[in-house]
Amino acid sequence: MLSLLTTTLHALSIYGLQCEHKTNPIGIDAQKPRLSWKLRGDDPGLMQAAYAIQVATDPDFKKSNLVWDTGKITSGASVLLPYEGKALASGQRYYWRVKVWSNQGKVSDWSAPAFWEMGLLRADDWQAKWIEPVQVEEKDGPAYLLRKAFQLKGKIARARAYVSARGLYEFFLNGQQVGNQVFTPGWTAYDDHIQYQVYDVTDLLVRGDNAVGLHLGDGWFRGAMGWMDNWGLYGKRVGVIAQIEITYENGQRDMILTDGSWTGTSEGPIRMNSIYNGETYDARMEPTGWSRPGFDDQNWQPVTVAGHSKSNLIGAVSVPVQQVEELAPDTIFRTPSGTLVADFGQNLVGWVRLKVAGKAGTTVTIRHAEVLDKEGEFYTANLRAAKATLVYTLKGGATEVYEPSFTFMGFRYIAVEGFPGELKPENVTAVVIHSAMEPTGTFECSDSLINQLQHNIVWGQKGNFLDVPTDCPQRDERLGWTGDAQAFCRTAAFNMDVAAFFTKWLKDLHADQLENGGVPFVIPDVLRNNGVSAGWGDAATIIPWDLYQVYGDTSLLSVQYPSMKAYVEYIREQAGDALMWKGGSVFGDWLFYKPHGNNHTAPDGYTDPDMIATMFFAYSAHLLSQAAGVLGKTEEEMEYRAVYEAVKAIFQKAYVTPSGRIASDSQTAYVLALQFGLLPEPLRAKAAAHLVDDIRRRKNHLSTGFLGTPYLCHVLSDHGYTEVAYDLLLQKSYPSWLYPVTMGATTIWERWDGQRPDSTFQDVGMNSFNHYAYGAIGDWMYRVVAGIELLEPGYRKIRIQPQPDARLGYAKASLDSPYGRIASGWSLMAGELVLNVAIPPNTTAVIELPNANLSAVEADGGPLLSHSDFSNVQQVNEAVTFEAVPGAYEFRYRYE
Repeated sequence: MLSLLTTTLHALSIYGLQCEHKTNPIGIDAQKPRLSWKLRGDDPGLMQAAYAIQVATDPDFKKSNLVWDTGKITSGASVLLPYEGKALASGQRYYWRVKVWSNQGKVSDWSAPAFWEMGLLRADDWQAKWIEPVQVEEKDGPAYLLRKAFQLKGKIARARAYVSARGLYEFFLNGQQVGNQVFTPGWTAYDDHIQYQVYDVTDLLVRGDNAVGLHLGDGWFRGAMGWMDNWGLYGKRVGVIAQIEITYENGQRDMILTDGSWTGTSEGPIRMNSIYNGETYDARMEPTGWSRPGFDDQNWQPVTVAGHSKSNLIGAVSVPVQQVEELAPDTIFRTPSGTLVADFGQNLVGWVRLKVAGKAGTTVTIRHAEVLDKEGEFYTANLRAAKATLVYTLKGGATEVYEPSFTFMGFRYIAVEGFPGELKPENVTAVVIHSAMEPTGTFECSDSLINQLQHNIVWGQKGNFLDVPTDCPQRDERLGWTGDAQAFCRTAAFNMDVAAFFTKWLKDLHADQLENGGVPFVIPDVLRNNGVSAGWGDAATIIPWDLYQVYGDTSLLSVQYPSMKAYVEYIREQAGDALMWKGGSVFGDWLFYKPHGNNHTAPDGYTDPDMIATMFFAYSAHLLSQAAGVLGKTEEEMEYRAVYEAVKAIFQKAYVTPSGRIASDSQTAYVLALQFGLLPEPLRAKAAAHLVDDIRRRKNHLSTGFLGTPYLCHVLSDHGYTEVAYDLLLQKSYPSWLYPVTMGATTIWERWDGQRPDSTFQDVGMNSFNHYAYGAIGDWMYRVVAGIELLEPGYRKIRIQPQPDARLGYAKASLDSPYGRIASGWSLMAGELVLNVAIPPNTTAVIELPNANLSAVEADGGPLLSHSDFSNVQQVNEAVTFEAVPGAYEFRYRYE
């Protein structure tokens, strides 16, 4: 009894079960889905010694229903373990659970069951046909309603619906909208693959009469995308495919399929739908009960069966876009010119839910804006051609509630015209939407401006991670610019779980990669101009490597490796025997600080584009070599390492002087050369000093653009200039990260001076106030200020390395890693540093205490040297370093 009591005092349990980076996903296409879990327990130093997995077709895990039973496996692995059981069947739900044994000899109970459900694994599993309503092939046209009535002959035990569209769809059964996703089926490289969604509709169907309805809009598929005349790029006609599979309690099965028996109409309430321009909705045209049984559709027209391929249909890889939160207006007021405006206090992405009562035929118009101009007027010039307008016509009678179906806006302010009566806060609600990624990180410090900066970074990510990593959410663009994505990827992975999000987008990148290996400016490639630019195309190598580092996802690295290699080979071909990528940089160091001096001076902060291209050539070859090494491709690892070294030598010869000066003599030139390891060791310190000299000459201001900014503070802290990095972080005047904060920004701006100190605006042709690239400073805040760094992929081994600055009283951060919560937080008061650290089970950590004397450090109230959970304790110059097992620790010492 005593031993049992001892065992249960410190419970060992399992949580966070995921399949393919998702919790209980439905519609998995992977033939060998990968499973992950986390450990929880009170014992210090908790590690997994062994595990067992069971997978069954029944949640009771009866032996007859088991399809995989590993038995006890001696291993500490708990992240992305591939299923190795019997072949998986289309449409089947599989339940799984885990048991673990700890290094202290304890055994957990079986975890609570989790599940995944397979999608339709073969094209011939689709019995449904693509159908298209009668439609006019026109830009910004109406949305379409499609329906079918049907009968079910028995009591329903299970029902699934598989739905996709060439366009965007909303799905209804018996008058009820199905699911909580929006903008389905998502934006993909449609020419290559279109996602479908799977819904459990068991509870929405009844014995007897039923009806199914589909609402179909243009979306990204048929809508005009970008600033060019490219309407209908993927197709001039919208269409839909749906397959409802029903199993009755007696075991019999039935199917309701899209086919020629459906009817459709364009005479619904949405008269215009457009991603950029908004939506026009006439409530008088709502066909009451159109998706319910008994509706009279005799005036609707038969649909056309289309011959589109089903082989390109794939289960949804992406994180679903959902309505995530709602905001009420902070204030409602009139501008000096009399415009009625509601201010939601936050630049956001989504739409407005309107509640209104009035006479039939009354029209309410809602326009959207990110900012007000210096006179306090509603400002929309930066939206360019995007109208971003909702027009709602009342049907009259009781209070009406409207929100759009197939459009979204980027806005903080709305201008309301035609509202009957007094506009009150309860009449307009901002609905925030984005890909519903789980939040994983937190950062906070004693400086309120930096906290607002972190807030802005997170909201910039929310607004621009809408199925693809867009550059901006408000104007006639909203495209998946590759350069922005690669610059921000590591920061994004601190704030939220972006594993599935980027896995999906990289699939699109690979699909839209040019035949010669080049990567277009935007993914999905709607510009179709075959342009490739250094720092943009390198998303093909940088993002897969970053994701491998953060999530330990070797499979993703393997899947993307051909794309990585094709891109490097493209550059290699362009560079030729000279190994210099001339003409490879279209955008240079985009939007660097560049006020022109007199006519005899070059733009300030300018970096030679050919040099940038050559540096990224070297870096991508280096990443490809590392990826080849991880994947066991030894010959290619050596080959691309040699390419990297050869380009590095050419770079030094062409662009570097013996004094460590680099051509262009710009901050970005030094930053990229140092970050990519392109300088010989004797010149690294000299080049770093030149970088610091430039920063000091500018009175502690940066001059970098999209390519140099993400690495700027890292390079400084890596070379002993952390104080200078803090100088930049804490700088409040233009150009700096905090300047927009002082101007009232609630998201990250596209330009350092999107709004000038006199409240006038930058170039109206390109001036987004929600543009996440410069938010990449968040990565340095997590990794250096708070000190959370990885030493092994997936954070299996962690480095805690805070670098405090006396100008901050405290800083703290946390990260929900693949193994559990990591935390590092320090406070500095009266010369004493207090550091609190949390290391999750099944990991190890190296902790580095800066400016510490080993003999004077206290750990958990006693001398560090006598603490049993630490090993390899040593004084290294002015720091104390040691290894730690999982647990929570507090350190105190005099910080000199």
